[in-house]
Amino acid sequence: MPRRFLRLLTRPHIAGLAGWSVVSRLPVYLMSLAMVLVVREQGGGYPQAGLVSALYTVGMALGSPLVARRVDRVGRRTVLLATGLTYPAALILLVWATGPADPAQLVLAVLAGAALPPANACMRGLWARLPLAEDERATAYLWEALLTELLVIGTPVMLAALMATGSAASALTAVAVLGGIGAVGLALTPLPPEVTAKDRAAAEKGRAAAGQAGSPGGLLGPLHHRGLLALLAVMAASAVPIGLMTLAIPAFVDAHGTAGRTGFVYACWGIGSAVGALWLGDTQTERPVHRRFPWLVLAFAAGTAVPLLATSEITLGVALAVGGAPIALVSAAEMTLVGSLADERLLTEAFTWASLATVLGEAIGQQTGGLLAGPLGPHGVFAVAVGAALLAAVGAFAGRGLFARTTAVPATAGAAGTG
Repeated sequence: MPRRFLRLLTRPHIAGLAGWSVVSRLPVYLMSLAMVLVVREQGGGYPQAGLVSALYTVGMALGSPLVARRVDRVGRRTVLLATGLTYPAALILLVWATGPADPAQLVLAVLAGAALPPANACMRGLWARLPLAEDERATAYLWEALLTELLVIGTPVMLAALMATGSAASALTAVAVLGGIGAVGLALTPLPPEVTAKDRAAAEKGRAAAGQAGSPGGLLGPLHHRGLLALLAVMAASAVPIGLMTLAIPAFVDAHGTAGRTGFVYACWGIGSAVGALWLGDTQTERPVHRRFPWLVLAFAAGTAVPLLATSEITLGVALAVGGAPIALVSAAEMTLVGSLADERLLTEAFTWASLATVLGEAIGQQTGGLLAGPLGPHGVFAVAVGAALLAAVGAFAGRGLFARTTAVPATAGAAGTG
């Protein structure tokens, strides 16, 4: 599997896109935490810090579908350049020109969230349009899932290292600027000529159809597709157990070990998912994805049951590593299905809705886990997570027929290096 990743990511027209996309996504997985640390460093309390972080998330949730729609209408370059400049500027002002009691800080938090460069959705949409063989496209989405795990594990370490040599404010500024530079680099990296021509034609069709009733470019955009709606529902349901366990893990460690080791236990979860992608990724192209996906969700549900056996923080780390093995595979299958179900004119928006569905599911799980952790205890929340995951698996099996109704982008094997 590592060799397959290397062959894909070093191909002409792909190496630059993949590299800049990694840089542009650095802020995605740590900015909320960094904002909390900055507000606390400025002298604000946890309620104020939580409000700033929450408003950043609200801005991201409200703005990202609109930003993604602009990408599909006018192209990735214009939007990535605009957000790549606006995003770091808003955060620099938030950090260095406002304080916890300043209303401008709240406004800038919303603006920064709304201006987050749509690197995730852009790159995943590009994987669907690049001229790749289907096994290469599956490898690309598996890489996306693996990259998510690596960033979740690695970016907090990066933030800690930056703070060790400076302040939280300087660390946030550095990450924001890096993200903006990555977005600009991703915008300016050339695409294969056939993809550029296809994107131009798709954008023109999308603009022409924008005002027509029932057109893909209407108010609902890609949400017109019943199969995609069903997939988003399953994705949200599958994220609920993640949110539940996010609350249960620190509660368990607090009760059975030392709270300061929670981060190491969390890391086991991500490591297990990454190892699962590398170890089992080669088996993921033998059956059509719409048939494979429900079984992967069922395997994920089985994995959520493993932490029920934990009796100490060490055994919980092992349980999370073993049970987390299917997570990246589920994520890769979800991305493959989004790319095949969505209209090619609306791919960026479709991938944005997919990300929001996951965020919504995790938020519901976290809120529910917080309410249940006291009366049920960690093992009780783990049990609820298993039940939620099984319900997601039932939904995945029920939606198999809808997931098979794809509008797949034609692939040209071996053509990614042309032009």
